Amino acid sequence: MPRHLFSIFVLISVVSASAYAQKKTANANQVKAPAEKSGAELEAERVLKERRANAQSLLINLAVDARNFADATLRARTQARIADALWSGDPDRSRAMFRSAFDAAEVADAESQQRVEEDIRQQRARTGRGGYVIATPPDLRREVLGFAAKRDRKLGEELLARYKDQKADERRRPTTGSDNAPQRLTIAQELLNAGEVQQAFEFADPALLSVNLQSVDFLSSLREKDAAMADQRYRHLLQQARLSAQSDANTVALLASYIFTPHLYITFHGNAPSMSSMGATPPANVSAELRAEFFHTASAILMRPISEQSTAGPDGQYLAVKRMLPLFEQFAPAETTAALKAQLDNLSAVASNGARNRDDEWMHRGIDPDKEPANKADREQTLLDKADRAKTSAERDDTYMELSLLMVNKDDRRARDYVDKIDDMDLRNAVRGYIDASIAWKVIAKKEIERALELARIGDLTHLQRSWLLSQTAGLIGVKDRDRARLVLEDAAAEARRIETSDPDRPRAFLALANVAFKINRSSIWGIMDDVIRAANSSENFTGEDGEMTFRLIGKATRAVSQYPFHDFDVTSIFGKLADEDYDKTVELARGLQGQAPRANAVIALARSVLDEKKKK
Repeated sequence: MPRHLFSIFVLISVVSASAYAQKKTANANQVKAPAEKSGAELEAERVLKERRANAQSLLINLAVDARNFADATLRARTQARIADALWSGDPDRSRAMFRSAFDAAEVADAESQQRVEEDIRQQRARTGRGGYVIATPPDLRREVLGFAAKRDRKLGEELLARYKDQKADERRRPTTGSDNAPQRLTIAQELLNAGEVQQAFEFADPALLSVNLQSVDFLSSLREKDAAMADQRYRHLLQQARLSAQSDANTVALLASYIFTPHLYITFHGNAPSMSSMGATPPANVSAELRAEFFHTASAILMRPISEQSTAGPDGQYLAVKRMLPLFEQFAPAETTAALKAQLDNLSAVASNGARNRDDEWMHRGIDPDKEPANKADREQTLLDKADRAKTSAERDDTYMELSLLMVNKDDRRARDYVDKIDDMDLRNAVRGYIDASIAWKVIAKKEIERALELARIGDLTHLQRSWLLSQTAGLIGVKDRDRARLVLEDAAAEARRIETSDPDRPRAFLALANVAFKINRSSIWGIMDDVIRAANSSENFTGEDGEMTFRLIGKATRAVSQYPFHDFDVTSIFGKLADEDYDKTVELARGLQGQAPRANAVIALARSVLDEKKKK
C-alpha cells in the first residue's frame, strides 16, 4: 500500500475512533445527567422532609411522656413501638427504649397473670364447678422482644435470655438449655410474618434441632417465603430424626406434615388422637429427592421395635403406621411399602381391638379427604341418637348444643334449628348468641351479602356485632352500588349509637365504620371521625388497640371462647390512612383524643405513615 494512502487510512481511523468516543461520552453524560426536578417535585420533597421532622418530634415527645404512664402495658407498648419507628435514625436511643419497654412489660405481664387468676377464681365461685373459660391476655414481653429482635439480633438474644429465666421462675423449676426454644420460634414466626425472612431464620436456627410441632410448622411457614432455605433445614431435621433414639411414629407424623399436610398435624397417644391445625394448606411441591429422603427416614423409624420411651405406645404406633401407609403406597418404593405392611401386621398383634377397628376422620384427614364428609354425618347421627336416649332435659339440651356447634363449624344453616330445640331458655339464649355471632363472622369471610343482611335483621347479636356486620356488608357492596352501601352504612352507624356512651365498644364500632367509609365514601370520613373522637373520649376503658371479636359460650358440658383479631377496631388502621390523606388535620384529630392510650397509638400510627422508608424513597 502506498505510504500516503496508509496515512490517510490511519487518519480516517483516528478521526472515526475519536468521533465514536465523543459520541459514547456524550451518550453516557446524557444518561447520567439527572433530569431537572419540577417545582411541584421540589415542593413535595420539602413537604415530606418537613412532615418527617414533625413526626420524629412527635414521637420523641411521646417517648418522654411514656416514661410516666401509670399503665405498664401502655408504657411497654408505646416505648417499644416508638423505638422501632425511630430505629433507622437513632439506634442507640432505640436500644435504651427497648430495654425500658421490656422492664415495663415484666410488670404488665405479672399484673395480667393476677387478673387471670382472679377471673378464674370468680368463675369457679359462681358456677360451683372446676371449669372456666378465659380470653388469653397478651404476652407483653414477647411483643417487645419481637420488635427488638427484628432490629437487633444481639439485643433480641439478650432480652430472650431474660424472658427464658423469668418464665422458668414462673414455672418454679430450674432452667434448661432448650427452655427458650418455644419463645425463640414464636418470635421467629412473627419476624417471618413481617417479611424479615433471613432474620427469622437466623433467630429460629438454634431451636431447629429437634422435631416438634412448632419447629416443623415454622419450616412450613418459611417454605412459603423461601422454599430452598426451608427444604435445606428440613433435610437436616430428617438426619437428626434418623439418628435419634427417641424418634417414634409421632416423629414421623410431624415430619410427614411438612410435605403432605402443611400446618395440619395428627398424632396418636395410645388410642387417643390429637389434632392441631394452623390453617392447613395443599401439599408442598418438594423435589422427588427430598420426598425419597423422607420415606427413607420414616421407614427406618417405623420399622424399629416399640420402646418404653415411645410417645405413641403400641396403639399409637399401629394407628400412625396405618395412617401413613397410603402415602407409602403412592410414593415409596415397593419393597419399602411391603416391609411397612409386614410391620403393620406385627403391630396388630399387640394393638387393642379399638385401635385395629378405628377407621374414622382422624385416620384420613388431609390424606383421604373424600372420607371426611361421611364421618361428619356419622357424628351428627351419633349425637341425634344420644339426644333420643337422654334421660333428662338437661342432657338433651347439652346434646342439642353440641349439634348446633357441629353445624356452625360446618357452616350448616341447621345450626339455628338445633338451638331452637333447647328447652332451657337461658341456655338457649346463650347458645343462640354464640351461634349467630359465629355465623356473622363466617358470612363476612365468605362475602355472602344477602345472608349477612338477613342475619343482621333476625340474628341474636349485640349492638357491636350488628353494627360490625352491617359495616362490613357495606364494604362488600362497595362502589358497585354506592347508594345501597351508603344506606347499609347508615344502619351500622345507627346501631353503633345504641351502644352505651361509656362502653369501649362504641368507639370500636365507629372505627370499623370509618375504615369502610374511607374506601367507599371518603367525603364522609371526617364526620365519622368526629363520632370516633367523641366516643373515645367518653369511654375511660378504650385503649384504641387489641381490637377483636370475642364471644363465649358456657354450658354444663361445653365451654367455648372464640377470639378473632379485627384491627379496624384499633385507631392504628384509620390514622395511618388519614395521615396520607391530610397529615395536619390528622395530627389535630390525634391531639383531640383525651386518653393516653388512644392518643399514643394514634400518634405512633400517623408518624409511622410518613417515616415509612418506602415512602421516603
